[in-house]
Amino acid sequence: MPGILPVEIVVQDAAGVRVALDGGAARVELCQALGLGGLTPSAGAIESAVEAARAASVPRFVHVLIRPRGGGFVYEDDELATMLRDIRFARSLGADGVVVGALTDVGELDLEAIRAFVAAAEGIDVTVHRAVDAAADPLAAVAGLAVTQVRRVLTSGGAVDCRAGRAVLEHMALELHGSVELMAGGGVGVGDIADLAMGGVDAVHLSARSRVERGGPSGPGGGDIGFDATDPAIVRAAVAAAEAAAR
Repeated sequence: MPGILPVEIVVQDAAGVRVALDGGAARVELCQALGLGGLTPSAGAIESAVEAARAASVPRFVHVLIRPRGGGFVYEDDELATMLRDIRFARSLGADGVVVGALTDVGELDLEAIRAFVAAAEGIDVTVHRAVDAAADPLAAVAGLAVTQVRRVLTSGGAVDCRAGRAVLEHMALELHGSVELMAGGGVGVGDIADLAMGGVDAVHLSARSRVERGGPSGPGGGDIGFDATDPAIVRAAVAAAEAAAR
């Protein structure tokens, strides 16, 4: 596979952004509440991430998850309106892209919502996330993005993780034929990157996190002790694996 296979790292804070920058990642997906699958981050987190990327002179680095709640991806009108506001706000704070997704109540990709998200993004990158993996037909959901202005799609191939979904990911790559970037995500480990690259994906996505315990006691009322943080060693290993796979 010619060229470098981009590595996207999921981060939850400015520290994670700096780790991803130092480790050579192509970009980050900025979110919060990874335990819920990720939710829209705060304004302060977005500003801090953008400032870190600009200080490092790395363009198109900060991509912000727009997801108003946990659970499924069929949204009420109020929730969709909130998402549109969050997209515009993230763009105003300097985000380079947004990560979005929505399904209809019959399990199809909500193309009307996706087009509204693209319009609200006003030219910054739009990635459709793993809502496609919750669709009734993930392959059809991904193929349907070819008629939109979405830049890329994040998917495990409709499976619990990318290893189980590799065969479908290969079909998705053939179906899209470069019209939309195909980014493999979902349980990606460093050891999976070479196989995914051989399967024709355009990028890989992983959280690269480890558990840390600092900040003093959390309870009662503060939840579990410790939290997830971006691990520099995992980021460096993932980038090295992607570079090796691209040779």
